[in-house]
Amino acid sequence: MSIQKGETVEDQTTTLRRMTGGLQATLPAGAVQVMAVTSGKGGVGKTNVVANLAIALAREGRRVLVVDADLGLANLDVLLGLVPTYTLEHVLTGEKRLGDILLPGPGGITILPASSGVQDLTALTCDQQLLLQDEFDSLPLEIDTLLIDTGAGISSNVLYFAVAAQEILVVASPEPTSITDAYALMKVLSIRFSERRFRLLVNMARSPQEGIEVYRKIGLVADRYLNISIDYVGTIPLDDYVPMAVRQQRAVTDLYPKAPASCEFRRLAGAVMRWSASDAPKGSVQFFWQRLIAQG
Repeated sequence: MSIQKGETVEDQTTTLRRMTGGLQATLPAGAVQVMAVTSGKGGVGKTNVVANLAIALAREGRRVLVVDADLGLANLDVLLGLVPTYTLEHVLTGEKRLGDILLPGPGGITILPASSGVQDLTALTCDQQLLLQDEFDSLPLEIDTLLIDTGAGISSNVLYFAVAAQEILVVASPEPTSITDAYALMKVLSIRFSERRFRLLVNMARSPQEGIEVYRKIGLVADRYLNISIDYVGTIPLDDYVPMAVRQQRAVTDLYPKAPASCEFRRLAGAVMRWSASDAPKGSVQFFWQRLIAQG
């Protein structure tokens, strides 16, 4: 990671994308891309990023499944104006199978909704994790991309779903607390689970330069103290159209497709589609996702 003095914002952005582009490749036919979208701090717009990225990918022809993995405090359904009859809570209690709770979402995406206000689900037990693995292994659904909307922070659920995914996309905002918490999340995943590669998206940035500064700050500390790589994937601008869409329980890409944020979500979707699926399973937990991939 290096940004030369004297480079313009456009030059720096182009350089950074070129650097990350070297790691990108077209998704192999039949493979499924599994990505955990997570954050160290709440309030950075992570769920909004997931919803809009999912819709943008679906509009490019991807078959997208979104898992609301913020168990106990789920709100993806609320954000999109959906009212699920059943949730992951019913699966974990044995009342329903995973295929029974699939919920059609906007733009052709499919959602696995979770519950809100259920404290028992805020820390999955080993038995509950195994149950979810079995349910996913038998899920009769063809998909190209699986997006996992984790909770925020470093809870056991957040770490579990992040480790289970091939890709970890960390969402941060320019706020100092968001920056420090994003670094803390990467640190925990690196030290406890040997995660070595992260992607970083800066949401609600006032300018591309502000996003680059966030990346620079996290990268400088990570280079000094952690053995990880961080691929910068750009910014989603601070855009008044986003809260306007939220108030109407719609995705901004759906309601205001020409808004600046919508344009960047489409750019992000294009970049995501060029990422490779996976070189190899990261561990036994991820094998669960590989079995899902094998069915795709």
